[in-house]
Amino acid sequence: MTIGTLVITIAVVALLLTLAIGFTTRRINNWLVSFLQNFCGALFIFSGWVKAVDPLGTAFKMEQYFAEFESTFSGSWFSFLAPMFPWLAEYAIAFSVFMIVLEIVLGIMLLIGSARKFTAWAFLIIVVFFTFLTGFTFLTGYVPEGVNFFQFGQWGPYVETNMKVTDCGCFGDFIKLKPRISFYKDLFLLVPSILFVFTHKKMHQLFGAGGRTATVLISTAAITFYCFTNFMWGLPHTDFRPFKVDRNIRLEKTLETLAETNVDLEAYRMTNKATGEVVQLPTKEYLKQYKDYPKEEWDLEQIQSEPKVVLVRSADAPEGYAIPSAEGEPYEQELVAYLKERWGGLEGDTITRMIEPTKVSDFEATGPGGSDISEELLSNPNYSFMVIAYKLKAAGEEKVTEVLADTIYAVDTVAVEDTIKLVRRVDRVDKKQVEKTVYTWNQDYLAPWVAKVKPLAEAAEQAGYETFALTAFAGEDKLASFKAAAGGGYPFYTADDILLKTIVRSNPGVVLLKNGRVIQKWHHKRLPSFEEIKEKYIK
Repeated sequence: MTIGTLVITIAVVALLLTLAIGFTTRRINNWLVSFLQNFCGALFIFSGWVKAVDPLGTAFKMEQYFAEFESTFSGSWFSFLAPMFPWLAEYAIAFSVFMIVLEIVLGIMLLIGSARKFTAWAFLIIVVFFTFLTGFTFLTGYVPEGVNFFQFGQWGPYVETNMKVTDCGCFGDFIKLKPRISFYKDLFLLVPSILFVFTHKKMHQLFGAGGRTATVLISTAAITFYCFTNFMWGLPHTDFRPFKVDRNIRLEKTLETLAETNVDLEAYRMTNKATGEVVQLPTKEYLKQYKDYPKEEWDLEQIQSEPKVVLVRSADAPEGYAIPSAEGEPYEQELVAYLKERWGGLEGDTITRMIEPTKVSDFEATGPGGSDISEELLSNPNYSFMVIAYKLKAAGEEKVTEVLADTIYAVDTVAVEDTIKLVRRVDRVDKKQVEKTVYTWNQDYLAPWVAKVKPLAEAAEQAGYETFALTAFAGEDKLASFKAAAGGGYPFYTADDILLKTIVRSNPGVVLLKNGRVIQKWHHKRLPSFEEIKEKYIK
């Protein structure tokens, strides 16, 4: 679904609601105000719901914002505000749940006309807040690397890669909006939000005063409970991420890599360094006129088509289709079979699909010595258990100094009668001080590793199935210390923490894999025993 389709759908729903209210209750004072009530209310309810299914995702997005705000403010006159943001990041999940519940409840209050003056002002405040966030994200596209956001005189042309937060998270992982679109969306919402402040008395109201109050209170409690069920006691009940059950990480990564290489150069965009004038020409035209745009005077940007994959019907191919960009590759027909399953069949002589890049493309696991072991982990034809921990939670750490004795030996030549013997003796003992970090671990965090993950891994190993852990980049001492504390005999590898947060919303979480395919995922509080997993999933 695109943002355009979503807006049209919500507009139709809002229109039907407005007509239903108008003709059944006759409580409409102003048709336009009532339509905007229903439109904004439905939009907020939907936007909040797709985040309520995954509150941790919103919390992670807020952590990105807080980190960027800290970096931005620390290099400006507002540096006194910078220490506030790491503190806010500590409570990102609480802030996330609060904002999600507020958004949905405000949507409900708009629909039923509850506390009209308060609702109008609260809606305006939250829209202004969202506009600030999306506007900041979008405008950082004009801030070159090494320049602070508040150094307005050094801003340059808009470059998407300048942005540190690449999407606002307005609709969670359901729809990824570019910051420019998100900002324009919020600017549009400012219009009805300001209108509501001046026309709140014309808002329609459903039910009696007691019914409206009860609806708001019950909704608040129910939505809060629902949010907690989606991160504290289990995984999100709806998974919008690319690592969902039945997705094959290995083949999805291959698909996205193929698509990235299958793009067309459609045009060139030139920006005059002195005047800011922008000229865009199709590739053929630019090649004829490129001398008119010397690099000393113009910044050049290539405009490429969306990444895509093309399948062509082939009688010789085992699966009936070939992928020209993967011709001769051993995975070609396996990928075709996977796409048949993924897309619900293939029809037509030539099939072209746009493939959006996702975090699957960033799947990279680092093993001993910094080696990339991603392919090895994802190509295992047997079942395997992948334990995910995006942060190993230490209760504390202490620097200690150890004295190590280094014994230096000397070899003497000793003549005994007619033979010569080599005799080793201690020449000296050198002592050197080595500093190391000793970690103590959060016992609440360690508990599921010891009580659930360890027995699962041991039982899996006895049955011939591999277990490995992926955690965020950490020093060898820290990994060794945690591994000893958790009692795991399985290997620990490292990966990007954002990737790990995307794979499973649990720390720790467990993923059952087979040949790269996600068979099932579990929150550590819902992790079954190996026997239960074997009976249900290992076939």
